[in-house]
Amino acid sequence: MIDATPLRRQRDYRLLWTARAVSETGSEVSRLAVPLTAAVLLGAAPVQMGMLTAAATLPYLLIGLPAGAWADRLRRKRPVLVGCELVAALAMLTVPAAWLAGVLSVAWLITVAFVVGTCTVVFRAAWFPHLPSVVADHQRTAAIAGFQSVYSTASVLGPGLAGLLVQTLTAPFALLADAASFLLSALCLRSLRSPEPAGPPQDAARPRGGLTADIRDGLRIVLTHPVLRTLITAGVLINFASAAQLALYVLFAVQVLGLPAGIIGLLTASFGVGGIIGAAVTPRLTARFSENRTLLVAGTVLPAEMLVLAAAHGSPAVVVPLVTGGYLLSGLSAVIFSVCYGSIQLRESPRDAVGRVNSVLSVSTMGVMTLGGLVGGVLGDLIGLRPALWTCAALVCLAPVRVWLSPLRRLTTAAEQPGRTPSNRK
Repeated sequence: MIDATPLRRQRDYRLLWTARAVSETGSEVSRLAVPLTAAVLLGAAPVQMGMLTAAATLPYLLIGLPAGAWADRLRRKRPVLVGCELVAALAMLTVPAAWLAGVLSVAWLITVAFVVGTCTVVFRAAWFPHLPSVVADHQRTAAIAGFQSVYSTASVLGPGLAGLLVQTLTAPFALLADAASFLLSALCLRSLRSPEPAGPPQDAARPRGGLTADIRDGLRIVLTHPVLRTLITAGVLINFASAAQLALYVLFAVQVLGLPAGIIGLLTASFGVGGIIGAAVTPRLTARFSENRTLLVAGTVLPAEMLVLAAAHGSPAVVVPLVTGGYLLSGLSAVIFSVCYGSIQLRESPRDAVGRVNSVLSVSTMGVMTLGGLVGGVLGDLIGLRPALWTCAALVCLAPVRVWLSPLRRLTTAAEQPGRTPSNRK
């Protein structure tokens, strides 16, 4: 039986939260250290930076759908979570080793990004359907908000730590922190005690056959469900534009704005500060205004970061406060949006298809980042860094338009009406 006590008093939730906290903090270090290694030490061109960004999300396109279908069939998902963290740690350890041996290259970094990205895809495919074995249904929104606070806290601590480690140890050796975080996360996950179900849930409507039938069913559920279809469209727009911007962000900050690594980390950390605030207020906002309405408003504010970054120019005394404010506001809205997004996704997904639905959304919203990173790099080469950033900002503004024109605005869902439950929950 799932523990119904407050989350902060549940041992396994605290372990799960800690595992995500240390792993995400380490990932924030590598998110800055890897592109800095490529751009500063290896002289990577914009197209190579785009390939580096794309490599991390390419596994979503290659294995995302079968990973989700496979996760629904797994009897025990926890060993898979532990194994993914261990393999990712080993991959990260090869970067400083290759630098010491004098063989590190952009191609090596791309390979490492691909391996870690593959681990991330499998981890997330198993993690989402694993969550109900630790957290009760009525604590869903609070739990997702708690994990979003992890990501936001990591966004605050990680870039500052990354900047410090890069300046003191050099970028390749800063990745040792990420490897250590993967190992600690694996230890926390291995210590969970909550029993997992004896097997995947059975349902008469579940397709009979192999993984192909499961994948096809997951696609059918998402594409025929108006709310899930809205989520997937908005997620694709946001992540495509974000990946394109990410491919150019470090080059733009260093070459155009003339900012050092420490300041770049500070700007990114401001996004995390907004996220921490967002994670703290989201449960109260959703309780008062509903998940649907809260997501609508948050999506409207979300493009602030890209608009401000594209417009930034002048001395650091002008640029830093301006971009910091934009990142703070976007961090606040992005986390509120993400919490509501995840909660609505769980609410609308059939119980026996959580993994499949999650894989379809993940492949679409994360896999598109592969194309976004490549397009961002090409745009930076063809039209320049600032015009490319303006293009990203214009594209991300389409996401809130899509959400406002969807059933999320026009309809009150069954889940938000007292005394009723969604008809698609099993």
